[in-house]
Amino acid sequence: MSQYDYDLFIIGGGSGGVRAGRMAASFGARVAVAEERYLGGTCVNVGCVPKKLFSYAAHFSADFADAAGFGWQVGETRFDWPTLIANKNREIARLNGIYERLLTTAGATIMRGRARLADAHTVTFAGRSYSAERILVATGGWPHKPAIPGAEHAITSNEAFFLPALPKRVVVVGGGYIAVEFAGIFHGLGCITTQIYRGPLFLRGFDDDCRQFLADQMRRQGVDLRFDTDLTAIEKTGDGYRVMLNSGTHIDCDLVMYATGRKALVDDLGLETCGVELNDKGALKVDGNYRTNVPSVYAIGDVTDRVNLTPVALAEGMALAWHLYRDQQRPVDYEFIPSTVFSHPNLGTVGYTEAQAREKFGEVTIFRSSFTPLKHTLSGSGEKALMKLVVDKASDRVIGAHMVGADAGETIQGLAIAMKAGATKALFDRTIGIHPTSAEEWVTMREPVA
Repeated sequence: MSQYDYDLFIIGGGSGGVRAGRMAASFGARVAVAEERYLGGTCVNVGCVPKKLFSYAAHFSADFADAAGFGWQVGETRFDWPTLIANKNREIARLNGIYERLLTTAGATIMRGRARLADAHTVTFAGRSYSAERILVATGGWPHKPAIPGAEHAITSNEAFFLPALPKRVVVVGGGYIAVEFAGIFHGLGCITTQIYRGPLFLRGFDDDCRQFLADQMRRQGVDLRFDTDLTAIEKTGDGYRVMLNSGTHIDCDLVMYATGRKALVDDLGLETCGVELNDKGALKVDGNYRTNVPSVYAIGDVTDRVNLTPVALAEGMALAWHLYRDQQRPVDYEFIPSTVFSHPNLGTVGYTEAQAREKFGEVTIFRSSFTPLKHTLSGSGEKALMKLVVDKASDRVIGAHMVGADAGETIQGLAIAMKAGATKALFDRTIGIHPTSAEEWVTMREPVA
Protein backbone atom coordinates (compact mmCIF):
# COMPACT_ATOMS: atom_id res chain seq x y z
CA MET A 1 0.00 0.00 0.00
CA SER A 2 1.39 3.39 -0.98
CA GLN A 3 2.22 5.87 1.75
CA TYR A 4 0.53 8.60 -0.32
CA ASP A 5 -3.12 9.46 -0.87
CA TYR A 6 -2.49 9.78 -4.61
CA ASP A 7 0.20 8.70 -7.02
CA LEU A 8 -0.32 11.87 -9.09
CA PHE A 9 -2.03 15.08 -8.03
CA ILE A 10 -2.64 17.46 -10.93
CA ILE A 11 -3.27 21.17 -10.38
CA GLY A 12 -5.08 22.40 -13.48
CA GLY A 13 -7.76 20.70 -15.56
CA GLY A 14 -6.93 22.14 -18.95
CA SER A 15 -6.03 20.15 -22.04
CA GLY A 16 -2.60 19.08 -20.77
CA GLY A 17 -3.70 18.28 -17.24
CA VAL A 18 -6.73 16.28 -18.35
CA ARG A 19 -4.70 14.29 -20.87
CA ALA A 20 -1.99 13.49 -18.32
CA GLY A 21 -4.58 12.57 -15.70
CA ARG A 22 -6.66 10.42 -18.00
CA MET A 23 -3.66 8.51 -19.32
CA ALA A 24 -2.04 8.06 -15.90
CA ALA A 25 -5.32 6.81 -14.41
CA SER A 26 -5.81 4.39 -17.31
CA PHE A 27 -2.34 3.05 -16.54
CA GLY A 28 -3.45 2.27 -12.99
CA ALA A 29 -2.22 5.37 -11.13
CA ARG A 30 -4.38 6.94 -8.44
CA VAL A 31 -4.99 10.41 -9.84
CA ALA A 32 -6.65 13.59 -8.59
CA VAL A 33 -7.26 16.64 -10.78
CA ALA A 34 -8.05 19.97 -9.13
CA GLU A 35 -9.57 22.70 -11.29
CA GLU A 36 -10.90 25.98 -9.90
CA ARG A 37 -12.56 27.35 -13.05
CA TYR A 38 -13.60 25.05 -15.87
CA LEU A 39 -12.51 21.71 -17.26
CA GLY A 40 -10.83 22.05 -20.63
CA GLY A 41 -8.87 25.14 -19.64
CA THR A 42 -8.30 28.13 -21.87
CA CYS A 43 -8.66 26.30 -25.18
CA VAL A 44 -12.13 24.90 -24.61
CA ASN A 45 -13.60 27.78 -22.63
CA VAL A 46 -11.95 31.09 -23.60
CA GLY A 47 -9.55 30.18 -26.38
CA CYS A 48 -9.26 27.99 -29.44
CA VAL A 49 -12.78 26.55 -29.58
CA PRO A 50 -14.99 29.60 -28.98
CA LYS A 51 -12.58 31.75 -30.99
CA LYS A 52 -12.90 29.45 -34.00
CA LEU A 53 -16.69 29.51 -33.64
CA PHE A 54 -16.57 33.31 -33.59
CA SER A 55 -14.32 33.25 -36.63
CA TYR A 56 -16.84 31.13 -38.52
CA ALA A 57 -19.55 33.61 -37.58
CA ALA A 58 -17.48 36.54 -38.79
CA HIS A 59 -16.88 34.96 -42.21
CA PHE A 60 -20.55 34.93 -43.18
CA SER A 61 -20.67 38.64 -43.98
CA ALA A 62 -18.05 38.11 -46.69
CA ASP A 63 -19.75 34.90 -47.84
CA PHE A 64 -23.04 36.72 -48.35
CA ALA A 65 -21.29 39.36 -50.43
CA ASP A 66 -19.36 36.74 -52.44
CA ALA A 67 -22.57 34.89 -53.28
CA ALA A 68 -23.79 37.63 -55.63
CA GLY A 69 -21.07 36.84 -58.16
CA PHE A 70 -22.42 33.29 -58.37
CA GLY A 71 -25.99 34.35 -59.06
CA TRP A 72 -27.38 34.31 -55.53
CA GLN A 73 -29.59 37.13 -54.28
CA VAL A 74 -29.13 36.93 -50.53
CA GLY A 75 -31.36 39.82 -49.49
CA GLU A 76 -31.20 41.73 -46.24
CA THR A 77 -29.15 40.09 -43.51
CA ARG A 78 -29.07 40.68 -39.76
CA PHE A 79 -26.64 39.41 -37.14
CA ASP A 80 -27.83 38.59 -33.61
CA TRP A 81 -24.99 38.56 -31.08
CA PRO A 82 -26.99 36.95 -28.20
CA THR A 83 -27.80 33.97 -30.43
CA LEU A 84 -24.11 33.37 -31.13
CA ILE A 85 -23.23 33.66 -27.43
CA ALA A 86 -25.99 31.28 -26.35
CA ASN A 87 -25.10 28.66 -28.96
CA LYS A 88 -21.41 28.98 -28.15
CA ASN A 89 -22.11 28.51 -24.44
CA ARG A 90 -24.14 25.39 -25.15
CA GLU A 91 -21.30 23.85 -27.15
CA ILE A 92 -18.72 24.70 -24.49
CA ALA A 93 -20.91 23.12 -21.81
CA ARG A 94 -21.07 19.97 -23.92
CA LEU A 95 -17.28 19.88 -24.17
CA ASN A 96 -16.91 20.48 -20.42
CA GLY A 97 -19.02 17.38 -19.88
CA ILE A 98 -16.85 15.35 -22.25
CA TYR A 99 -13.71 16.34 -20.36
CA GLU A 100 -15.33 15.37 -17.06
CA ARG A 101 -16.35 11.98 -18.42
CA LEU A 102 -12.88 11.34 -19.82
CA LEU A 103 -11.42 11.72 -16.34
CA THR A 104 -14.06 9.90 -14.33
CA THR A 105 -14.29 7.01 -16.79
CA ALA A 106 -10.52 6.54 -16.51
CA GLY A 107 -10.85 6.46 -12.72
CA ALA A 108 -9.47 9.89 -11.81
CA THR A 109 -10.92 12.01 -8.99
CA ILE A 110 -12.03 15.55 -9.89
CA MET A 111 -11.79 18.28 -7.24
CA ARG A 112 -13.58 21.55 -7.99
CA GLY A 113 -11.62 24.41 -6.46
CA ARG A 114 -8.15 25.84 -5.90
CA ALA A 115 -5.28 23.60 -4.86
CA ARG A 116 -1.89 24.74 -3.55
CA LEU A 117 1.41 23.08 -2.83
CA ALA A 118 2.20 22.80 0.89
CA ASP A 119 5.46 20.93 0.36
CA ALA A 120 7.06 18.66 -2.23
CA HIS A 121 4.54 15.89 -1.58
CA THR A 122 1.53 17.68 -0.11
CA VAL A 123 -1.32 19.64 -1.68
CA THR A 124 -3.94 21.59 0.25
CA PHE A 125 -7.49 21.76 -1.07
CA ALA A 126 -10.66 23.05 0.62
CA GLY A 127 -9.04 23.06 4.05
CA ARG A 128 -7.67 19.54 3.76
CA SER A 129 -4.22 18.19 2.96
CA TYR A 130 -3.55 15.42 0.46
CA SER A 131 -0.26 13.63 -0.01
CA ALA A 132 0.98 12.69 -3.45
CA GLU A 133 4.02 10.86 -4.72
CA ARG A 134 4.14 13.31 -7.63
CA ILE A 135 2.52 16.68 -8.27
CA LEU A 136 1.88 18.05 -11.75
CA VAL A 137 1.33 21.77 -12.31
CA ALA A 138 -0.70 22.38 -15.48
CA THR A 139 -2.36 25.72 -14.74
CA GLY A 140 -1.72 27.31 -18.14
CA GLY A 141 -1.48 31.04 -18.77
CA TRP A 142 -3.54 34.18 -18.26
CA PRO A 143 -3.92 37.41 -20.27
CA HIS A 144 -1.75 40.32 -19.19
CA LYS A 145 -2.59 44.01 -19.43
CA PRO A 146 0.12 46.69 -19.16
CA ALA A 147 -0.24 49.16 -16.32
CA ILE A 148 -1.33 52.31 -18.15
CA PRO A 149 -3.80 54.89 -16.85
CA GLY A 150 -7.30 53.59 -17.45
CA ALA A 151 -6.26 50.00 -18.13
CA GLU A 152 -9.15 48.86 -15.95
CA HIS A 153 -11.52 50.00 -18.70
CA ALA A 154 -10.09 47.46 -21.18
CA ILE A 155 -11.13 43.84 -21.50
CA THR A 156 -9.03 40.84 -22.51
CA SER A 157 -9.89 37.91 -24.76
CA ASN A 158 -11.40 36.16 -21.72
CA GLU A 159 -14.21 38.70 -21.44
CA ALA A 160 -14.68 39.04 -25.21
CA PHE A 161 -16.52 35.71 -25.28
CA PHE A 162 -19.20 36.94 -22.88
CA LEU A 163 -19.92 40.52 -23.93
CA PRO A 164 -23.58 41.39 -23.29
CA ALA A 165 -23.76 43.28 -26.60
CA LEU A 166 -21.67 43.67 -29.72
CA PRO A 167 -19.90 47.07 -29.72
CA LYS A 168 -20.03 49.34 -32.76
CA ARG A 169 -16.44 50.63 -32.51
CA VAL A 170 -13.59 48.44 -31.26
CA VAL A 171 -9.90 49.07 -30.59
CA VAL A 172 -7.78 45.92 -30.36
CA VAL A 173 -4.35 46.44 -28.81
CA GLY A 174 -1.55 44.00 -29.60
CA GLY A 175 0.34 42.36 -32.42
CA GLY A 176 0.17 38.66 -31.58
CA TYR A 177 -2.12 36.06 -33.04
CA ILE A 178 -4.93 36.69 -30.54
CA ALA A 179 -5.05 40.39 -31.41
CA VAL A 180 -4.98 39.67 -35.14
CA GLU A 181 -7.73 37.07 -34.87
CA PHE A 182 -10.05 39.28 -32.85
CA ALA A 183 -9.47 42.24 -35.16
CA GLY A 184 -10.76 40.03 -37.99
CA ILE A 185 -13.64 38.70 -35.91
CA PHE A 186 -14.92 42.10 -34.80
CA HIS A 187 -14.55 43.52 -38.30
CA GLY A 188 -16.36 40.55 -39.86
CA LEU A 189 -19.24 40.96 -37.41
CA GLY A 190 -19.69 44.55 -38.51
CA CYS A 191 -17.71 46.53 -35.95
CA ILE A 192 -15.58 49.51 -36.96
CA THR A 193 -12.25 47.98 -35.97
CA THR A 194 -8.83 49.48 -35.28
CA GLN A 195 -5.82 47.36 -34.36
CA ILE A 196 -2.91 49.09 -32.65
CA TYR A 197 0.56 47.61 -32.33
CA ARG A 198 3.70 49.27 -31.02
CA GLY A 199 5.98 47.47 -33.49
CA PRO A 200 6.44 48.03 -37.22
CA LEU A 201 4.49 44.90 -38.26
CA PHE A 202 2.36 42.41 -36.34
CA LEU A 203 2.90 38.63 -35.86
CA ARG A 204 6.57 38.82 -34.94
CA GLY A 205 8.14 35.38 -35.34
CA PHE A 206 6.04 34.42 -38.35
CA ASP A 207 7.38 34.57 -41.91
CA ASP A 208 7.88 38.16 -43.02
CA ASP A 209 6.24 37.74 -46.43
CA CYS A 210 3.14 36.30 -44.76
CA ARG A 211 3.01 39.06 -42.16
CA GLN A 212 3.07 41.78 -44.79
CA PHE A 213 0.67 39.95 -47.10
CA LEU A 214 -1.86 39.48 -44.31
CA ALA A 215 -1.59 43.12 -43.28
CA ASP A 216 -2.32 44.16 -46.87
CA GLN A 217 -5.35 41.84 -47.06
CA MET A 218 -6.76 43.08 -43.75
CA ARG A 219 -6.37 46.70 -44.77
CA ARG A 220 -8.06 45.97 -48.09
CA GLN A 221 -11.01 44.53 -46.17
CA GLY A 222 -11.28 47.69 -44.08
CA VAL A 223 -9.49 46.96 -40.81
CA ASP A 224 -7.63 50.07 -39.63
CA LEU A 225 -4.12 48.82 -38.82
CA ARG A 226 -1.88 51.25 -36.96
CA PHE A 227 1.67 50.07 -36.47
CA ASP A 228 4.45 51.87 -34.58
CA THR A 229 1.67 53.14 -32.33
CA ASP A 230 1.01 52.66 -28.62
CA LEU A 231 -1.57 53.63 -26.05
CA THR A 232 -0.75 56.10 -23.33
CA ALA A 233 -4.12 56.11 -21.54
CA ILE A 234 -7.77 55.05 -21.74
CA GLU A 235 -10.40 57.55 -20.63
CA LYS A 236 -14.09 56.92 -19.94
CA THR A 237 -16.31 59.21 -21.99
CA GLY A 238 -20.01 58.81 -21.32
CA ASP A 239 -21.07 55.53 -22.92
CA GLY A 240 -17.69 54.93 -24.58
CA TYR A 241 -13.96 55.36 -24.25
CA ARG A 242 -11.23 57.61 -25.59
CA VAL A 243 -7.95 55.90 -26.39
CA MET A 244 -4.99 58.27 -26.13
CA LEU A 245 -2.07 57.48 -28.46
CA ASN A 246 1.63 58.25 -28.27
CA SER A 247 1.25 60.27 -31.46
CA GLY A 248 -0.80 62.82 -29.54
CA THR A 249 -4.02 61.80 -31.27
CA HIS A 250 -6.92 59.75 -29.95
CA ILE A 251 -9.58 57.23 -31.01
CA ASP A 252 -13.13 57.16 -29.66
CA CYS A 253 -14.62 53.70 -29.32
CA ASP A 254 -17.10 51.52 -27.45
CA LEU A 255 -14.69 48.75 -26.48
CA VAL A 256 -10.94 48.40 -25.89
CA MET A 257 -9.53 44.90 -25.94
CA TYR A 258 -5.97 44.21 -24.80
CA ALA A 259 -4.19 41.22 -26.35
CA THR A 260 -0.61 42.10 -25.53
CA GLY A 261 0.53 38.78 -24.17
CA ARG A 262 -0.11 36.06 -21.64
CA LYS A 263 1.82 35.05 -18.54
CA ALA A 264 2.20 31.70 -16.84
CA LEU A 265 -0.47 31.27 -14.17
CA VAL A 266 1.71 30.64 -11.11
CA ASP A 267 0.38 33.08 -8.50
CA ASP A 268 -0.85 31.68 -5.20
CA LEU A 269 0.07 28.10 -6.04
CA GLY A 270 2.50 27.69 -3.14
CA LEU A 271 5.43 27.03 -5.44
CA GLU A 272 7.71 29.05 -3.18
CA THR A 273 6.95 26.78 -0.23
CA CYS A 274 8.96 23.97 -1.75
CA GLY A 275 11.40 26.08 -3.79
CA VAL A 276 10.15 25.43 -7.34
CA GLU A 277 12.22 27.59 -9.66
CA LEU A 278 10.80 29.97 -12.26
CA ASN A 279 12.56 31.32 -15.33
CA ASP A 280 13.09 35.01 -16.11
CA LYS A 281 9.59 35.19 -17.62
CA GLY A 282 7.93 33.80 -14.52
CA ALA A 283 7.23 30.35 -15.97
CA LEU A 284 8.18 27.01 -14.45
CA LYS A 285 11.56 25.62 -15.48
CA VAL A 286 11.50 21.95 -16.47
CA ASP A 287 13.89 19.40 -17.91
CA GLY A 288 13.35 17.06 -20.85
CA ASN A 289 10.97 14.93 -18.79
CA TYR A 290 8.95 17.93 -17.53
CA ARG A 291 10.45 17.73 -14.05
CA THR A 292 11.14 20.92 -12.13
CA ASN A 293 14.13 21.39 -9.83
CA VAL A 294 12.01 19.71 -7.12
CA PRO A 295 12.12 16.01 -8.10
CA SER A 296 8.48 15.26 -7.21
CA VAL A 297 7.02 18.31 -8.97
CA TYR A 298 6.39 18.38 -12.72
CA ALA A 299 4.90 20.92 -15.14
CA ILE A 300 3.53 20.84 -18.68
CA GLY A 301 1.78 23.17 -21.10
CA ASP A 302 1.59 26.95 -21.13
CA VAL A 303 2.71 27.28 -17.51
CA THR A 304 6.19 26.37 -18.80
CA ASP A 305 5.95 29.05 -21.54
CA ARG A 306 7.72 27.06 -24.23
CA VAL A 307 5.46 26.12 -27.16
CA ASN A 308 2.10 27.48 -26.08
CA LEU A 309 -0.27 25.44 -28.21
CA THR A 310 -3.04 23.12 -27.03
CA PRO A 311 -1.88 20.11 -29.12
CA VAL A 312 1.60 20.52 -27.61
CA ALA A 313 0.19 20.44 -24.07
CA LEU A 314 -1.77 17.31 -25.01
CA ALA A 315 1.37 15.66 -26.37
CA GLU A 316 3.35 16.60 -23.27
CA GLY A 317 0.65 15.17 -21.00
CA MET A 318 0.73 11.93 -22.96
CA ALA A 319 4.54 11.76 -22.92
CA LEU A 320 4.67 12.37 -19.17
CA ALA A 321 2.13 9.65 -18.40
CA TRP A 322 4.02 7.09 -20.49
CA HIS A 323 7.29 8.11 -18.85
CA LEU A 324 6.02 7.95 -15.26
CA TYR A 325 3.63 4.99 -15.37
CA ARG A 326 4.82 2.85 -18.26
CA ASP A 327 8.54 3.63 -18.02
CA GLN A 328 8.59 4.42 -21.73
CA GLN A 329 10.23 7.42 -23.34
CA ARG A 330 7.92 8.94 -25.94
CA PRO A 331 9.45 12.40 -26.21
CA VAL A 332 7.61 15.23 -27.93
CA ASP A 333 9.34 16.38 -31.11
CA TYR A 334 9.14 20.17 -31.13
CA GLU A 335 10.37 20.56 -34.71
CA PHE A 336 7.85 21.09 -37.52
CA ILE A 337 4.88 21.84 -35.27
CA PRO A 338 2.12 23.25 -37.49
CA SER A 339 -0.05 26.13 -36.37
CA THR A 340 -2.62 28.51 -37.78
CA VAL A 341 -3.64 32.06 -37.05
CA PHE A 342 -7.40 32.18 -37.61
CA SER A 343 -7.16 35.63 -39.08
CA HIS A 344 -9.22 36.81 -42.05
CA PRO A 345 -7.80 35.28 -44.23
CA ASN A 346 -6.09 32.49 -42.25
CA LEU A 347 -2.32 32.21 -41.89
CA GLY A 348 -1.01 28.64 -41.70
CA THR A 349 2.59 27.72 -41.04
CA VAL A 350 4.89 24.80 -40.32
CA GLY A 351 8.65 24.68 -40.00
CA TYR A 352 11.16 27.48 -40.42
CA THR A 353 10.51 30.99 -41.63
CA GLU A 354 12.79 32.24 -44.36
CA ALA A 355 14.83 34.28 -41.87
CA GLN A 356 15.15 31.36 -39.42
CA ALA A 357 16.14 28.98 -42.21
CA ARG A 358 18.85 31.27 -43.55
CA GLU A 359 20.30 31.59 -40.06
CA LYS A 360 20.28 27.83 -39.34
CA PHE A 361 20.86 26.21 -42.74
CA GLY A 362 22.74 28.89 -44.67
CA GLU A 363 21.75 28.60 -48.31
CA VAL A 364 18.05 28.13 -48.92
CA THR A 365 15.82 28.23 -51.97
CA ILE A 366 12.54 30.10 -51.80
CA PHE A 367 9.41 29.31 -53.81
CA ARG A 368 6.54 31.78 -53.56
CA SER A 369 3.24 32.23 -55.32
CA SER A 370 0.55 34.89 -54.92
CA PHE A 371 -2.67 34.44 -56.83
CA THR A 372 -6.44 34.93 -56.91
CA PRO A 373 -8.19 31.71 -55.82
CA LEU A 374 -10.74 30.41 -58.32
CA LYS A 375 -13.65 31.31 -56.03
CA HIS A 376 -12.71 34.96 -56.10
CA THR A 377 -12.53 35.19 -59.88
CA LEU A 378 -16.34 35.44 -59.65
CA SER A 379 -16.89 36.76 -56.12
CA GLY A 380 -15.31 40.10 -56.93
CA SER A 381 -13.88 40.37 -53.42
CA GLY A 382 -10.31 40.87 -54.60
CA GLU A 383 -9.00 38.46 -51.94
CA LYS A 384 -5.71 36.80 -52.81
CA ALA A 385 -3.73 33.89 -51.41
CA LEU A 386 -0.02 33.47 -50.73
CA MET A 387 1.93 30.22 -50.57
CA LYS A 388 5.60 29.90 -49.80
CA LEU A 389 8.07 27.02 -49.51
CA VAL A 390 11.47 27.24 -47.86
CA VAL A 391 13.92 24.56 -49.06
CA ASP A 392 17.32 23.63 -47.66
CA LYS A 393 19.56 23.90 -50.72
CA ALA A 394 22.05 21.26 -49.57
CA SER A 395 19.52 18.47 -48.96
CA ASP A 396 16.55 19.67 -51.06
CA ARG A 397 14.41 19.06 -47.97
CA VAL A 398 11.37 21.29 -47.51
CA ILE A 399 11.91 22.95 -44.14
CA GLY A 400 9.23 25.62 -44.18
CA ALA A 401 5.72 26.00 -45.60
CA HIS A 402 3.62 29.12 -45.12
CA MET A 403 0.22 30.13 -46.42
CA VAL A 404 -2.15 33.05 -46.18
CA GLY A 405 -5.56 32.16 -47.54
CA ALA A 406 -8.87 30.44 -46.90
CA ASP A 407 -8.61 27.28 -44.78
CA ALA A 408 -4.83 27.57 -44.52
CA GLY A 409 -4.84 25.38 -41.42
CA GLU A 410 -6.60 22.55 -43.21
CA THR A 411 -3.92 22.63 -45.89
CA ILE A 412 -0.91 23.04 -43.62
CA GLN A 413 -1.79 19.98 -41.54
CA GLY A 414 -1.14 17.68 -44.50
CA LEU A 415 2.13 19.40 -45.35
CA ALA A 416 3.27 18.97 -41.75
CA ILE A 417 3.08 15.21 -42.15
CA ALA A 418 5.15 15.31 -45.32
CA MET A 419 7.74 17.59 -43.75
CA LYS A 420 7.91 15.45 -40.62
CA ALA A 421 8.71 12.54 -42.92
CA GLY A 422 11.54 14.52 -44.54
CA ALA A 423 9.93 15.25 -47.91
CA THR A 424 12.13 16.96 -50.47
CA LYS A 425 11.17 19.57 -53.01
CA ALA A 426 11.68 16.92 -55.69
CA LEU A 427 8.96 14.81 -54.03
CA PHE A 428 6.65 17.80 -53.95
CA ASP A 429 7.30 18.31 -57.68
CA ARG A 430 6.50 14.66 -58.47
CA THR A 431 3.21 14.78 -56.58
CA ILE A 432 0.08 15.18 -58.69
CA GLY A 433 -2.02 18.17 -57.72
CA ILE A 434 -5.80 18.23 -57.20
CA HIS A 435 -7.30 20.51 -59.83
CA PRO A 436 -8.78 23.02 -59.45
CA THR A 437 -7.76 23.80 -55.88
CA SER A 438 -5.55 26.35 -54.23
CA ALA A 439 -3.68 23.49 -52.56
CA GLU A 440 -2.30 22.24 -55.89
CA GLU A 441 -0.06 25.30 -55.87
CA TRP A 442 2.12 23.49 -53.32
CA VAL A 443 3.18 20.97 -55.97
CA THR A 444 3.31 23.27 -58.98
CA MET A 445 5.74 25.96 -57.80
CA ARG A 446 8.74 25.31 -60.05
CA GLU A 447 10.70 28.53 -60.29
CA PRO A 448 12.51 29.82 -57.21
CA VAL A 449 12.35 33.52 -56.43
CA ALA A 450 15.44 35.68 -56.29
